[in-house]
Amino acid sequence: MTEYRIEPVHKFSLGSHELWQYRELFFFFTWRDIKVRYKQATLGILWAILQPLSMMVLFTFIFSRGLGLTFDGLPYPLFAFSGLMIWHFFSNSLQNAASSMVANAHIIRKIYFPRLIIPLSAILTALFDVFFAFLVWVFLIFYYQYPVALGKLFLLPLSILLAGTTAFGIGTFLAALNIKYRDFRYVLPFLIQFLMFINPVVYSTKAFVNYPVLEKILELNPIAGAINMVRSLFSNTPVDGLLVLYQFGIAFLFLLVGLYFFRKVEAYFADLV
Repeated sequence: MTEYRIEPVHKFSLGSHELWQYRELFFFFTWRDIKVRYKQATLGILWAILQPLSMMVLFTFIFSRGLGLTFDGLPYPLFAFSGLMIWHFFSNSLQNAASSMVANAHIIRKIYFPRLIIPLSAILTALFDVFFAFLVWVFLIFYYQYPVALGKLFLLPLSILLAGTTAFGIGTFLAALNIKYRDFRYVLPFLIQFLMFINPVVYSTKAFVNYPVLEKILELNPIAGAINMVRSLFSNTPVDGLLVLYQFGIAFLFLLVGLYFFRKVEAYFADLV
């Protein structure tokens, strides 16, 4: 006689074994979200390119043409797009993950599956978008004929991993919070705007060289770290491995806090939605 024991998942656990059992759902939710986002849009997948590209043009006229500033020796469009590419991946991941549980309330009420699949698939959907932004980034490199440190290309997927881990940690926390307190869906756009301007998306961290405390905070910020990783591909300056470990440590801390709160509220999702 086979005995089955049903136990709650540990609050700090991803539940990787269960997630693997339901791995087909990752494809289902991700592909569904991609189709819903672009199928009825006239420009379709071009929106994944136009969003960071239009902001790059806007900030180029404001900062480069209007103020005549230079940024780390890079042409400003290349400098700005390097930051915007990572930022849009993070912000789209965060926004999608934070609203994912409420958006899928009709499914949560009907069947059981690991609830973490929903915010995780939101990250994968944003990863689909960043691929097309990456193509524009490569085009800008060839257009400006700017050399890239080929020995540091590993920093590009590392920066995506760092931004994705941070977005998943904060996103799972906000997803659970959004189910309990629906007002947070109105706060989220302001939060994303605030985060954009406190991260070096369109400016350099060197702007705070006279403010060592602010400069140190930016250095430890995982999103700032992910953006600076991409921009460091255009210089021969060696990577500070210890700083990268600190940034991943902070991202992992966000992940633990997000998982704990998500698991704490998870048992009541079906009742709350």
